[in-house]
Order: sequence, then structure tokens, then C-alpha cells
Amino acid sequence: MQTDYKHMGLRLLKKGQKGMVHAIFSRFGLLLLLLVIQVSALFGVFRWFQEFLPHIWGGTALFTCVMVIYLLNSRIHPAPKITWLVVIMLVPVFGVLLFLYTQSDIGHRALKKRIHQIITNTKESIPQSDVVMERLSEENPGVASLAHYIHRSGCYPVFANTSVRYFPLGEDMFEEMLGQLERAKHFIFMEYFIVDEGLMWGNILEILARKAAEGVDVRVMYDGTCEFALLPHDYPGRLKALGIRCKVFAPVSPFVSTCYNYRDHRKIAVIDGQTAFTGGVNLADEYINQYRKYGHWKDTAIMLKGEAVRSFTLMFLQMWGITEREDESGHFLSYPPLSVEGAKGCVIPYGDCPLDDDRLGERVYMDILNRAVRYVHIMTPYLILGSEMETAIRFAAERGVEVILMLPGIPDKRIPYALAKTHYRPLLESGVKIYEYTPGFVHAKVFVSDQSEAVVGTINLDYRSLYHHFECATYLYHTDCISDIESDFQSALAKCRQITEETVRREAWHVKLTGCLMKVIAPLL
Repeated sequence: MQTDYKHMGLRLLKKGQKGMVHAIFSRFGLLLLLLVIQVSALFGVFRWFQEFLPHIWGGTALFTCVMVIYLLNSRIHPAPKITWLVVIMLVPVFGVLLFLYTQSDIGHRALKKRIHQIITNTKESIPQSDVVMERLSEENPGVASLAHYIHRSGCYPVFANTSVRYFPLGEDMFEEMLGQLERAKHFIFMEYFIVDEGLMWGNILEILARKAAEGVDVRVMYDGTCEFALLPHDYPGRLKALGIRCKVFAPVSPFVSTCYNYRDHRKIAVIDGQTAFTGGVNLADEYINQYRKYGHWKDTAIMLKGEAVRSFTLMFLQMWGITEREDESGHFLSYPPLSVEGAKGCVIPYGDCPLDDDRLGERVYMDILNRAVRYVHIMTPYLILGSEMETAIRFAAERGVEVILMLPGIPDKRIPYALAKTHYRPLLESGVKIYEYTPGFVHAKVFVSDQSEAVVGTINLDYRSLYHHFECATYLYHTDCISDIESDFQSALAKCRQITEETVRREAWHVKLTGCLMKVIAPLL
């Protein structure tokens, strides 16, 4: 049910100061034009080379064979490897040049080096409790092994003494977040993929401005893609005028760079090192059903209180510190966590970085699938699977595990929707049950298994989340909220239509065709 909010909060933009038209005729429009010119020039160079193909066909064929052998022996993930093989064999010169360009790391070498340095310097900032780890090893060796792997991947210890509250809708989280922000005394950190002016951000911004005036250290970071149509380039300056420190991750510049492929898809809010929020909910009105873009917006989030909040504090500071010289983690991690009594289970917040060789988000999902005995229930807005993930899902179902996938009934993007359909038939053949949420769009990213473990975070089941984005999530083991997650899944399931082989057969021909054609380049999207 949609809440009737009367107070719109604080707005910094006048009517007409956002949107695609304004973006085109702004500084951003100029930057975009320069980028288009550069891309056009690159394609022109490729076409120039192609004109000579009839004269150098023999050399091109030999060069293509060399590239094919190189790709087959490279450490590139199998899914994009196959895509590159197809592209290079179909358009040899263009394909090879494009491959060399993407592998050159233009624009993100410095970013990769800096992030590696930060993670190395802060990896020991939060020590792992031996007592907690030993207790977990005795209780469940399989989960303990997963915890060991997550900790090895970064500074992501397993915590006890942490309470977790689950929110089945974005508007539920929003109400609680406003109250928690009002209680802030020391600092507020907010890192989101999307920030858009409206009721949600207006009410949050009003509190942030007031808290900043009271002396609270308020910091906001959002992804550079917001500058496409949502926020103007000078928006950080407008927040600074309110006393709020603001950064844009990978802002758009007039230079072509491969770093644009790596986006900050995380959603993190930390208050005084005692409370943290994460999940699928961005700071825009559609996420709280104040603006119906694709029917009812089904999203989820969690709130953490206690020791595990420290991991989200560090995750934010690591990303904030990319453009800073001073390491502030020691100062902010010194704030004592909230004392939580009687909290059950273990909690592991973690982040996934696309600039290393560790596919943490994917491997956590696969580990849950491989250890499941009774069921794995999944909510995801997108289903664009690599062979490994598809095999893990199918194998779990073939072992007799009840695997249910819940996907949107009303898609937000046509191509990902068509690509998802290409996985339906093989999944159904293995016994996977697929449902589509008829009231609207599912944006939740949730795994829940065997009434004992779950993951709630920002990681979708697609190539972008699993390989190209900065992501975050929280692994939960035997926490009280796991029953709430499963109950919410069942409640949403009652509003879904089940997909059958007959449903797949009757799918529109243009959807099938789009999915088949786009599947070739899906890993590169």
C-alpha cells in the first residue's frame, strides 16, 4: 500500500533542471558530444582498416588464428571468452582492435592500483574474532569455510552480536531510515548508485542538511551515471553549500575510457558506526512506490545494528578514500558499536570489486546453491547467467533441492528481459521453478536457503553485477530475520504467475529472436 506523504522535503533543483533534455543542453551534453566524436573516430579507424581486408586477407586469417589460440589459453572468464571468439571470427580486424582496446585498461589502471593500495592498507583494520570463527566451525563447517573464503577476499570478518531487521518493501526501509538519521550524533555516510530529487531524497536531504548544521560529519557519494539525466554536474557543490561533503564516483569526462564499464552499484548508509542499511533500494521515488514506472516496485533491504556495522563503515571509507590522501578508517572505526544483547546467528557484510580476479558475489551464491539440502529461493530483477552459475542452479534442482526463481512480471529493460527468457527452458528441464511477479517489477536481490542462511544486497544475477560493478551484500546465518525473508518470499510468490514449458513456447517471436541474437554479446553488455 502506498503511503500518503505530505512533506516533500528539501529540493535543490528547480523544475526543468533535470531530465534528458536539460542534460543534453548542459555541460554534460558537451562532454557526451565529445565522447561520441571520439567513439565515431575510433569506428572510423576500424572501418579504414576494413577497406584493406581484400588485400591482406591471408595475413588477417593468420592473425585471427593467433588471436583465437591466445584467447583459448588466456585467463579470461569462459563466457566473455566465447563472445570475443565469435566477434573476432566474424569481424577479424574490428574485433581484434576492439579486444585490444578493452584489454588495454585505458582510464582505469590508476583506479585499479589505488583501490588495491587502499584494500591492502586497510585489510587488517577489523580483526576476525577467533572465538566467533571457532564457534561457527563447530556448528557448521560448510558455513565456516564460506566465511573463511569471504574474509580471505577482503577485510570482511564474520560477526556475532549483530541484530538484523528485514524490510520487505522500500517504503518500509525509508520510514525507519528517517528515524535513524534523526538520531545521528557523529557521522552519516551514504553511498548509492542512484540519487534523484523527489519525496524520498527530499526528506532525507532535509535531515542531512540539519545534521550537518549541527556539526555531524555528513558525506554522500553517488555513481556518475546519475549525471546522464537525474542530477546536474554541479550538484556536489549544491550539497557542499549545505555543509554536506559529496563525491561522484567515476564522473563522465570528455575522454573515452574503459573505466566507464565499472559502476558503483552499492547501496550503503551508515550512522555513527552503530546502524547500517543496505539492499536493493536506491534514493529515488520509484523505490518507495511514490512513482509507478513499472507497476508495483518490489524491493528489499536490511538494517544492521551492532558489530557488523563496522564492515560497512570501512567499505564506504575505502571507496571515499580513492581520491583522498589520508586514511580515516582508524578514526571512524574507533566509534564503539551498539551493544546488542540476545542477537542470534552470524553476519558477514562484504563487498565485491570488479578490478580483482575474485568473483566474490558469484561464488557466495554458488556456495549456497551447492550446500542447499531442502530449498533455495531467489529474487532477482535480471537473469543473464554464465555457464557456471546456470550449472549450479540446475544441479541444485537436479539434486532434489527446491529452487525457485522470482523475476519481474513487468520489465524495466527489454533486452535483459529477452535475455532472461533464453534461460527458461533449460532451467525448467532441470526442475527449477520460475515465477514472474504480476503486480510489477522485482528489484530485490535475495537468496534464502533451508531456513538457515540468506543473502540480501545489491548483487543481481547478471554479468554487470557479477563481473563489472562494485557491489555489496550481507550474508546471514541463523539470524532471526531469515524467517521473515522466507515469509516475504512466500507472500510475494502468491502474487506471481508460474512459468511453464507451454508459457515459454507461447512467448512472442520477437522476444525470442532478441534474446537469441543478444545472447552472443551478453557478457559484454
